[in-house]
Amino acid sequence: MTYPSYPRPTPQALFNNLASQLGAVTGADGRQRRSTESAFARMWAIASNDLGNYQDWISRQIFVGTSDDSTLVTIQAPLWGLSPKPPSPATGPVLLTGTPGATVPAGTTLQRTDGITFTLAADVTLSVAGTGTGTVTTTTAGAVGNTSPGIILSPLSPVPNISSTITVGNDGSGNGLSGGADPETAAALRGRVLARIQQPPQGGAVADYYDWTVAVPGVTRAWVLPAWLGPGSVGVTFVCDANQGAITPSATQISAVQAAIAAVRPVCAQVTVFAPTLQAVPITLGVDPNTVAVQQAVQAEIVDFFYRESVPGGTIYLSRLMAAISCAAGVYRQRLVTPAADLVMPAGTLAVPGPITWAAYP
Repeated sequence: MTYPSYPRPTPQALFNNLASQLGAVTGADGRQRRSTESAFARMWAIASNDLGNYQDWISRQIFVGTSDDSTLVTIQAPLWGLSPKPPSPATGPVLLTGTPGATVPAGTTLQRTDGITFTLAADVTLSVAGTGTGTVTTTTAGAVGNTSPGIILSPLSPVPNISSTITVGNDGSGNGLSGGADPETAAALRGRVLARIQQPPQGGAVADYYDWTVAVPGVTRAWVLPAWLGPGSVGVTFVCDANQGAITPSATQISAVQAAIAAVRPVCAQVTVFAPTLQAVPITLGVDPNTVAVQQAVQAEIVDFFYRESVPGGTIYLSRLMAAISCAAGVYRQRLVTPAADLVMPAGTLAVPGPITWAAYP
């Protein structure tokens, strides 16, 4: 059954109706300017319109998809046991050099060239080779602290016998300082609330593991693999798109997801949380017109395509890739040279866009 929508009268329509009613009672023209009837009609029309606006606002707050952000955060999300993901700080290794045996004390503040500061977690004593590795954490939580390997930091105040050039190290997953995440946006929270309503908890269904994973700060995409290592096992892999250097999660982020799932999973489930293996897909492509603006639009579409379509162990279909390229602003025609066939990823491997080589068209 379909229900007709209610056509809200405009303020002018309200006034005309009220003036007509007053005129019918008093015998005077309620639309006469500066008349008493006109003043009453305008006053009641304004009040009626304000009440209608309030009713409209109330009707929007009832539903998660249309409620204001403040209502979503304070009322809607808590009703479903959800809350915005808080910001988290970036953390990771730094490489120090200086005089052998020199010690850098815990709490030493390091600074990036843009002014973002980091704090050393523990004392670091340099080896006989004059090198040492420490762990730092941003003093301010947020994605701004994520830093690629090789970036140079410097002490905010000089440290005796320690070089002022301190390098961000590689944590083993291609990241430097990672794990920093901004507060969750209202749009992202709204998506999680809608998913919670549409897919209620079922004691360990695929949707449950997905919800538990993406609730961890910094996690942006996740995939659940039933029977990953056999009956009774579950594989969970995820990426953190805000990481600098690589979207694969760091060991710290993997541990955070493992702990979050362990607190709520069924007691009999054997859960393995792991980082996906990234496989870059190089692309050779001819476009017409072959301008810088068109190339930038195509590159953005390709990045978005892999973000939407790529899943660990999935297939990249050339027809869909070519369709995405054709949708780029300014593209009149295009010819995809490589890859030349659909790409099937091994289990646990996630396809990501590789370098683009621009070929002549045709």
